Amino acid sequence: MKYSLPAFTITALLLSGSAVFAAPAVPTAADVAAQTAAGTLAAPAAPTHVAKSRPAAPSAVREAASDDDDDDSARYVESKEMFKTASLRHTTVSPSYRLFRGDTLSILAVGFPDGIGINSLTVGLDGYVQLPYVGSVKMEGLTLDEAKAVLMDSLTQYLRIPDLSLVITSYGPRKVYVMGEVNKPGVQTMGIDNMNAYAALATAGGWARKGRSTRIQIMRVVDGTMYYRTLNMKAYTVRHDLTQNVEIEDGDILYVPRSNGIKLDTDVLPYVNAWALYKNLTD
Repeated sequence: MKYSLPAFTITALLLSGSAVFAAPAVPTAADVAAQTAAGTLAAPAAPTHVAKSRPAAPSAVREAASDDDDDDSARYVESKEMFKTASLRHTTVSPSYRLFRGDTLSILAVGFPDGIGINSLTVGLDGYVQLPYVGSVKMEGLTLDEAKAVLMDSLTQYLRIPDLSLVITSYGPRKVYVMGEVNKPGVQTMGIDNMNAYAALATAGGWARKGRSTRIQIMRVVDGTMYYRTLNMKAYTVRHDLTQNVEIEDGDILYVPRSNGIKLDTDVLPYVNAWALYKNLTD
């Protein structure tokens, strides 16, 4: 048999429960005065909630963010002028060529048919060459005429040399970084006769299937500032836009981003044909 509570019992329970959770009664002015006179007025209870830390003022946050943005924009600059259009008939020796690490020079001194004790010089990784009697001499960054003047000034202190000539017999390798969606990412060793963006990508095995050939970035750091330019290699290989292939320098970075999709007939085949032609010409 089921028993049900009388209505008045349920009402009593509800009233008693509500009394438990009811907020304490606010004392009247008369109660406060009486407790103050008797000295029994309790001090107000300390708040039980924990104050949350106040976030930085929006203006301060915006100011700090704007400072960071200004620093980033000053260090990362888009510049088409920094990257010159590459010539496929690159001249390795020119009056303006400057010696680089690993370059080897042949020396021919007038009046010394048997040489002066050194037949060749190689610019070291530190940019210096080692001369007999003289020691270390800085050569990196000099033109051939400037290097000749430095050698004449250094050697004629010990030898009577009417004149000498310098010839570059080999060039030091250049290193560029090809990263992102390419088949062989990493540091690529380049010869001075193929220092252009397309050749660097070919050295890295070309961009991968998911590589976005229309948004390739080339980056170069000069005096702490990174300059960059976006290259469209699809336009270079398909539409023969020569301006999209630029000269590169030692230490440049090429980055191929990921693409959502790639079309075989317009993106892959022209590149494969151009790459095969390049291999045939250089092998």
